[in-house]
Amino acid sequence: MLGRRSLRSIWQLHTKAASSPLPRLPRKVKIVEVGPRDGLQNEKSVVTTKVKIELINRLSKTGLPVVEAASFVSPKWVPQMADATEVMSGIQRQPGVVYPVLTPQPQRFEAAVAAGAQEVSIFGAASESFSRKNINCSIDESVERFRDVCNAAKKLGIPVRAYVSCVLGCPYEGDISPKAVAKVASQFKDLGCYEVSLGDTIGIGTPGSMATMLAEVLAHIPVSCLAVHCHDTYGQALSNILVALQMGVSVVDSSISGLGGCPYAPGASGNVATEDVVYMLDGLGIETGVDMKSLVDASYFISDSLGRKPSSKVSLALKCSKL
Repeated sequence: MLGRRSLRSIWQLHTKAASSPLPRLPRKVKIVEVGPRDGLQNEKSVVTTKVKIELINRLSKTGLPVVEAASFVSPKWVPQMADATEVMSGIQRQPGVVYPVLTPQPQRFEAAVAAGAQEVSIFGAASESFSRKNINCSIDESVERFRDVCNAAKKLGIPVRAYVSCVLGCPYEGDISPKAVAKVASQFKDLGCYEVSLGDTIGIGTPGSMATMLAEVLAHIPVSCLAVHCHDTYGQALSNILVALQMGVSVVDSSISGLGGCPYAPGASGNVATEDVVYMLDGLGIETGVDMKSLVDASYFISDSLGRKPSSKVSLALKCSKL
């Protein structure tokens, strides 16, 4: 069993890595922190507005460039996000940090803009069944619905990011064709989305399936327009992210303390923990600009607020070593 000094020594050696012998890795990776929105929306107990604001403020000071703040959706379907306007008005915005919000409908987009949103996100799926369960329409219908949001955003000069769910598997259909993923991702790109995040919603993917899916998508969309969003249900998230990095992807979604799940994907565990992703990237010599100590502090803040330990192995290990 490693003692505290051994853990500390390992961390110091780990962070000294200046480069990696692995081929085709990006020099820098943008981390998109989704914990305050995608992470908290699946919590059964209501998280107070005060806690959400404090979490976002803490994350804003870690060096993260993007902190997804809220979701402007019907509180009937996602009651955890009912205080989106209050959250947006209460956060302390840091220079250089972007605070996107989810806005699936034109009226929700207008509310988000009124609350000060400067970037918005829309979401669809590569699975017809999941699309109907999640947003009550077909894939093609969802794309048409989002057209109005994208057009309104374009007029105001507001960037739009798209999420595609179930890119490596669906809780209702099983395997998903990479061609289906590429089609939906291309449709969102054609709508004017500057970035498309490919989500393994139920965390069922493996490095092999990730590589096959990305190869198909990259035949249609530049790698500079792609991100990956991995859940860790089967413990494959970091491996899948590494494969994506080797294929040129340089944007990774993650969630503080591994928060998350999906209310429409039974059995899906949390997103990959931001702390674990940053630790891996640090070890590969890839720049993120994120301070690990501040990140771990934020992880324990939200975990304590929820009455449980962090799901991040890195947070647990570093806390034991008192780094």
